[in-house]
Amino acid sequence: MKPVVVIGANGQLGYDLCELKVGTERDVIALKRADVDLRDHPAVDALLESIRPAVIVNTAAFHKLDACEADVEQAFAVNALAVRNLARAAERLGARLVQLSTDYVFDGNSEVPYPEDAAPNPINAYGASKVSGEFFVRNLCSQHLIVRTSGLYGVAGSSGKGGNFVQTMLRLGRDKGVVSVVTDQVLSPTFTRDLAEMIWRLVDADAQGVVHVTNSGSCSWYEFARSIFELSGVPAEVRPTTTSEMGGGPRRPAYSVLANTRLENLGFGLLRAWRAALRTYLEGPGEASQEILGVKSATN
Repeated sequence: MKPVVVIGANGQLGYDLCELKVGTERDVIALKRADVDLRDHPAVDALLESIRPAVIVNTAAFHKLDACEADVEQAFAVNALAVRNLARAAERLGARLVQLSTDYVFDGNSEVPYPEDAAPNPINAYGASKVSGEFFVRNLCSQHLIVRTSGLYGVAGSSGKGGNFVQTMLRLGRDKGVVSVVTDQVLSPTFTRDLAEMIWRLVDADAQGVVHVTNSGSCSWYEFARSIFELSGVPAEVRPTTTSEMGGGPRRPAYSVLANTRLENLGFGLLRAWRAALRTYLEGPGEASQEILGVKSATN
């Protein structure tokens, strides 16, 4: 059986994808940032040629919004041109490419969840670079699956952002006792463990095309923050604010909820509600949950 390559294995989603291989017959080769620089196309080609995988799952991205705006060339190098190279390599090898994408390919002007066939219209450099990567995958790799998702958080944290939103809220809540969070950006927060499980199901079913995968339901970042403190038991005040009051920074879609239409049409059903997923993340497993809540002893 040919292996599956997971690129970005040290990220939140990559970590969970690799963890879920345990107990299965799936041969997963985990490639971390130190193992491969996606911008070095010849090196990537040589590595994939030596492995000859059946499936390539690319979770790597240049995703800090401020950094993408400050260095658009870098954003496109990682999120578009490197993806183009992966698509070409996958096609040469007869491999399937699973490319992770984002709700930020949309402008946020909708009032209803975006279906898979909605026209992308990104409003920042990150979204533009990611949708460019999508177009390369569609046009250069005949066997492809593009998974768009939203608001990721997972046990591995987010190496590029100094911790995911949940960890950041808990840290600020403990340290300051009060946080201000925007009420005018609405999304579907998604637990990477749930997302990883569905990605493997889609891979095993040979799903093709674009599929939206998020936890069910939606909320503002403000509502998400309130739920984090409520479910974790960390006493902190969440003050509502708006994007304009926060001031500056890259533009963000006001409404980027994704409709999981194809997931239902393919017979997989929907992921559980976002609050149920958040509760699971905060409650376990033991040591991981203690680290998330910031209470793990240095002697443990």
